[in-house]
Amino acid sequence: MSTPLTTRIKYWIPALTWLPGYQRQDLRGDLVAGITVAMMLIPQAMSYAMLAGLPPYVGLYASVIPLIIYALFGTSRQLAVGPVAMVALLVASGVGALAEVGSAHYIALAVLLALMVGVIQFGMGIFRLGFLTNFLSHPVISGFTSAAALIIGFSQLQHLIGLSLPRTENIAVLAWAAATQWADINIATLSIGLGGVAGLLLLKRLNPLLPGAMIVVVIATLAVWLLGLDEHHGVHIVGSVPAGFPELSAPSVNTADMMDLLPIAITIAFIGFVESIAVAKKIAAEKRYDVDPNRELVGLGLANIGAAFFKAMPVTGGFSRTAVNRNAGANTGLASIITAVLIGLALLLATPLFYYIPTAALAAVIMVAVAGLIDTHEVKHLWQVKRDDLTMLGIAFFATLILGVKVGIFVAVGASMVWFVVRTTRPHYAILGRVPGTRVYRNLKRVPDAETTPGVLAIRFDAQFYYGNVSFLKETIRAAEQQMNTPLQAVVLDASSINQLDSSADTALHELLDDYRRRGVDLFVANVKGPVRDVMERSGFVQKLGADHFYLTTDEAMQAAENTTSA
Repeated sequence: MSTPLTTRIKYWIPALTWLPGYQRQDLRGDLVAGITVAMMLIPQAMSYAMLAGLPPYVGLYASVIPLIIYALFGTSRQLAVGPVAMVALLVASGVGALAEVGSAHYIALAVLLALMVGVIQFGMGIFRLGFLTNFLSHPVISGFTSAAALIIGFSQLQHLIGLSLPRTENIAVLAWAAATQWADINIATLSIGLGGVAGLLLLKRLNPLLPGAMIVVVIATLAVWLLGLDEHHGVHIVGSVPAGFPELSAPSVNTADMMDLLPIAITIAFIGFVESIAVAKKIAAEKRYDVDPNRELVGLGLANIGAAFFKAMPVTGGFSRTAVNRNAGANTGLASIITAVLIGLALLLATPLFYYIPTAALAAVIMVAVAGLIDTHEVKHLWQVKRDDLTMLGIAFFATLILGVKVGIFVAVGASMVWFVVRTTRPHYAILGRVPGTRVYRNLKRVPDAETTPGVLAIRFDAQFYYGNVSFLKETIRAAEQQMNTPLQAVVLDASSINQLDSSADTALHELLDDYRRRGVDLFVANVKGPVRDVMERSGFVQKLGADHFYLTTDEAMQAAENTTSA
């Protein structure tokens, strides 16, 4: 019999629910998925570490302990946690401005960043602040990720063609630098890179479940080793990878460094969570179970804290790996634990095999992975459905592309919030008329043949009534009155879409009522919701207007208004 304490512990450690009752028939799916994702994650982890400006083995460190922690504390059964391209780019963008890429200080800052991201996510989960990520709308995320994907792809150009290019997020600068050095392109490196891209695309087309990244990297590594391409043709390779795990140790914490990293830590915490929860919710809906956003934040936060204590980079759930994990048959978090164990064994026993891996092959893995982040479908969809949102996508896209990832995301979020405020301060409204042959009232713009009553203005506002839109609503009513063909004698306010009423709006209603009474105009209110009427009663508006001027339906209020005009 479970006690309240036991229930509480199980709530925060979901593994205590599925582990004791683990079903034997789930083992085969978890085993196959764990092996498949491990074969995919090893080359990806090294690639994303390289993208972040870190040694490849740091990506492998981030693929062991964080996976086990998330499997215990996360609520998604299929989410594949680990290094991802977007977070790697953000790490490079934030840490690259503070330290020399690849230096000991750079690595230390990346580890500290993982700790900060973890603490932020953990705190958000404990205090149930998962709703804050709703400020990142889907069009904004789509525009940001599409631009970031282009930046990531161009950042790998130097590894793909064997040239030394400036480290910048400006793709025009990278393209120009590559074009001016085209004669120095390393043909062997270019062949490995293009061959890797072609191989990955072909294998994905043949069977998405094949570990394409592993196959391509193994073939490229064998070619380098057998043909001596590193010595005779200057192909750049990974080199020595330390065997085993780093010692468990606390990250070096420095207040000045933390203040410098705070903006990028907040960005990674938000973007990482949004990427994770989006794919986790999608798969959970398919599998008919629920994921809890706040407990997901706790799981991801603890995974990042664990990463920091094992000298790893920040992690989050990845789209492509999660899809592979799901398709390979993952049923529980045991699949992620199996993946972590296999990568841990590779770190202990197989690091000599990583020596001859060409960085061009890892660059090919990155470029193919991020190509799927360029969301052209969303652009077409928004063009047809909602062009206002397409504008927000465009702002996010070009802000990120021109200003860089770190600045671009804040510009995009700021623009999204400004647009939200603009829309709530200028809400949709409708002048109502009665549909012929019925007692139903609809928008005159939608139903042009709807009938109006001379001297009566029926209007509906489709938004909360608050200080931000008070002026707009008063101006709208005034403008609607001026367009009437007969003098105004009564106003019917359909409040069916007004969910909230603040003190400023309530004051405006009092002023409106006073103005109408001075002019001999009657006011009727219909469809008032309970919370809104509560505010009106506490402020005295109901008593001032009169309870007999409130009606349950627009039709009843219109009949009362018609009686007033006929009298």
